[in-house]
Amino acid sequence: MSLHRLLLTGVLMCIGTLSASTWAEQANPHSHHDMGLDKTGMVMNNNTDNLPTECSRISEDIAFTVYANVDYARPFPGNTFGMSQHNYQVKPCSRITITFVNEDQVRHQWMVHGLPNYIYPGGMFHLEAAGGYTQTGTFIVPGSDTTYLVHCDMAQHMEKGMKGQLQVGSGNGQLWAIPGLSANFNRDDYRSENSVNNGFWAIIGLLCSALFVRLIRSSGKI
Repeated sequence: MSLHRLLLTGVLMCIGTLSASTWAEQANPHSHHDMGLDKTGMVMNNNTDNLPTECSRISEDIAFTVYANVDYARPFPGNTFGMSQHNYQVKPCSRITITFVNEDQVRHQWMVHGLPNYIYPGGMFHLEAAGGYTQTGTFIVPGSDTTYLVHCDMAQHMEKGMKGQLQVGSGNGQLWAIPGLSANFNRDDYRSENSVNNGFWAIIGLLCSALFVRLIRSSGKI
């Protein structure tokens, strides 16, 4: 084989290897995560003993049982899906065990974002429970005062109510649009007086339009 063909073969092999690797990553973007998966759901990046760098020991063990059910959305107008708890307060360096009980018939998730990437690939701890099933997992939070996003990543589930916050220590602020805790960017208004006000301004608009047409006609331009 000539040198030219040998080099060409090597280049094609490299391209093929890279393409196969890229395809595999696209086919399973979470392949580098520690993930247990079966028909009942999934636990991703479970961690019971790997301490964040700023933690010399576990400060406390704390457990939460969280229920997912559309009934929990009813107190919040405009929401469709709900969780039994939207705010979680823990000490820095806590080891947290979440038992996620899905009482609906569709998949739901309980996810935390922003955790240290050197322990949690993608910064995520992730539970997913199929309809009617329960998943349990554990993770350890860092030692700094931080507020982490908790949500369901299924399409439109967070936007329709499945959102919360995990405050470590005093946190570093409050997240927007947490049901029962903070306001939305655009708050729905279902008060009856809102409809009355809208009707009033609609009538004023019609009267102004009629007066404008009458003035134009009286000036002889119509």
